[in-house]
Amino acid sequence: MKRTKYRIATAVAVLAATGALTVTFVSGGGKGTADAATSLDQYVPIQAVRPNVAAPKPGRAASTGRFTVDCGTNGNGKFSPDNPVAQPGIKNGAEHVHDFVGNKAITAFSSNAELDASGTTCRNGDKSSYFWPVVRIDKTVRNGDAIRQALTRTQPTVACPTVGDRLPAVPTRARAAVDRRLAELDALTAAADRRMTASRGRIDPTLNKQVLDDLRTRRAEVIRGIGDTLASAGARPAGLVSLVDCDVSYDGLHAAMRGADHAGSVKAARDATPQVQCPTVRDRLPGVPDRALAEVNRNLDELDRQITEANERLLSTRGQGGPAFVDNAVLGPLKAKRTAVLDRITIAISRQAARPQGLDRLAACTLNQPIPAPGSGAAPAPTGSPAALPDPQGPNLELPGNTGGIVRPAQVLIEYRGNATAKVVPMPKFLRALTGDAKPTSRGPANARAVWSCSGFADRLSDKYPICPAGSRVQRVHDFPGCWDGRNIDSDNHRKHVAFADKATGACPQGFTAIPQLRITVSYDIPRDVQLKGQYALDSFPEENHNPFSDHNDFVNVNSDRTMQRIATCINKGKSCS
Repeated sequence: MKRTKYRIATAVAVLAATGALTVTFVSGGGKGTADAATSLDQYVPIQAVRPNVAAPKPGRAASTGRFTVDCGTNGNGKFSPDNPVAQPGIKNGAEHVHDFVGNKAITAFSSNAELDASGTTCRNGDKSSYFWPVVRIDKTVRNGDAIRQALTRTQPTVACPTVGDRLPAVPTRARAAVDRRLAELDALTAAADRRMTASRGRIDPTLNKQVLDDLRTRRAEVIRGIGDTLASAGARPAGLVSLVDCDVSYDGLHAAMRGADHAGSVKAARDATPQVQCPTVRDRLPGVPDRALAEVNRNLDELDRQITEANERLLSTRGQGGPAFVDNAVLGPLKAKRTAVLDRITIAISRQAARPQGLDRLAACTLNQPIPAPGSGAAPAPTGSPAALPDPQGPNLELPGNTGGIVRPAQVLIEYRGNATAKVVPMPKFLRALTGDAKPTSRGPANARAVWSCSGFADRLSDKYPICPAGSRVQRVHDFPGCWDGRNIDSDNHRKHVAFADKATGACPQGFTAIPQLRITVSYDIPRDVQLKGQYALDSFPEENHNPFSDHNDFVNVNSDRTMQRIATCINKGKSCS
């Protein structure tokens, strides 16, 4: 509380000294007034932030080079409320919109094969995915009590990635055991939901942590059991650790807040980045005979690649043709290709066992809309796509609580940097990493990071939205962990396989090795009057209510081995490369 009071007092002094103090500031942050959209106690003049950034002094073995990648500023308009790193397999799981650069086809459901088959916005061919929450300008009035009032009517639940639709073909002799394990995962989620009733109508970070930690431990054991069962049958899967972690969801706030802001009244429109939505196949196959496993898995991978190609085509042809263009140019050809592959899967299984029935009904896909459930005569909905999570609507891609025009970055600087004490080794392909925490309110602030600054003030970062001097850009500086455990491309909480170097020395923790340390700096040209009135803010989960400390950034490394080796060599030689 003292820290907040200090910042408010300092902001008043600075603004008053510049003659820029406005009535909206002293009216309680503009809530209920006709001018401001967000409470001004979340904003601070960058001059009032004390210098707090100090790089460790490089040692004799330091790697001091720098490799930059130009992936653009999301000029092709790839926006999505998916988070493929933190919430794989959950459609619209972020509940806020992300800017994506790099990999063109990535969604919450993308496999590594899909990522590798995608095109990219990066000039050097880097297929990695880099994404962060959008910033919006909203000059309308927000109801300051809407979140609190909606929360009193909200029951928190637990959201978990599904596993059955991410498995390879399951051998016949393992099918029953795998199904029992999948049912056990469902039971664990249901039990965790029951525990969450204790916090109905409020946010309880302590309970949330207890529930999630217990659930993570038990899910890890069950998922490891699925992997071991499949391995014993000769079909070990990859990447299941990414599906362990769950989250506390306040999805009910969407319904409770409907009408609280103008997102509920915007004219519905298709998402600016449409996505193909296809029925899942992997979780609908029977047990597969051993002799058919390789062929079935090749065809399952081909289905993934077809979706990647269709999503890329949607991105590159957006706005072309009339109403039937998507059906004729994308969905129709995709259905024909899927029909052929599903037929090959059916034949491969039927050579050794009973012919699977109904796979042909999984061929048709749709575009950004719910698919009817099985038995309705149409294609079933993908597992793990909760209908309660809304699609972005209108020309501004608005969601409940996240409204206003999206600000396109003026510049996105992607840098791979060295280590102050050691040479770096190349990152492994498909490494997942994140920085910051999207939910410091509901999960606690341990992983949250101060990232806000202004151009020309590289020596300071703030956990508040900055008010920058005239001519200076608003910036977000996201530093990723620069140390790797040497084995894993992900972990059960998406964090343990990587680590930050020591702030004072720059050394990696024991057991970790230095890798090229990713820094993404996103810069914005935001009018100064908008800054002073608190009218720009981050998209966030509803319970965070645009908390600037909830900023975060995610990354999947899809650089080729050759390119990543080039990055590491450049850094280790102390050069500046691109």
